[in-house]
Amino acid sequence: MATVLPARGLTPHLHDSVWLAPNATVVGDVHLGEESTVWFSAVVRGDVAPIHVGKRVNIQDGAVIHGTYEKSQTVLEDNVSIGHNAVVHGAHVKKGALIGMGAVVMDHAVVGENAVIAAGAVVLAGTSIGAGELWAGVPAKCRGPVSEELKAHLSSTADRYVEYASWF
Repeated sequence: MATVLPARGLTPHLHDSVWLAPNATVVGDVHLGEESTVWFSAVVRGDVAPIHVGKRVNIQDGAVIHGTYEKSQTVLEDNVSIGHNAVVHGAHVKKGALIGMGAVVMDHAVVGENAVIAAGAVVLAGTSIGAGELWAGVPAKCRGPVSEELKAHLSSTADRYVEYASWF
């Protein structure tokens, strides 16, 4: 069974339709919206800062969602995908964006709607990423617009993860 714990007197709020993997961890000031999923070994740690997760968000295996005490909170809007082993720390990820496997997005960064952060990229603190932009590298830089092919893939990712959760 997943670990869901209060911290500093704040208990996570999970919509009834949320799916948590048996070894996922959700702690403290966390709100998980409808049909969102937290996968194997992922950690959503709202012990030091609030975390708001919208509808149909998938936080994939090994990902870490956190913030900085009294400085940043994390917001993942609807239909966001957080790839395997990614870290989102005190950032705002807008609707339909994808954070690739192993990517890091730091405090006060804003990732625009339907933007893509490539696998392994590091988005520095305070970076502003426009809607529909593809960012890659260390540190991450804009590589142009998200391709039409990738846009089609993005639009179905949230649906696929809701389906995957139903298998369990």
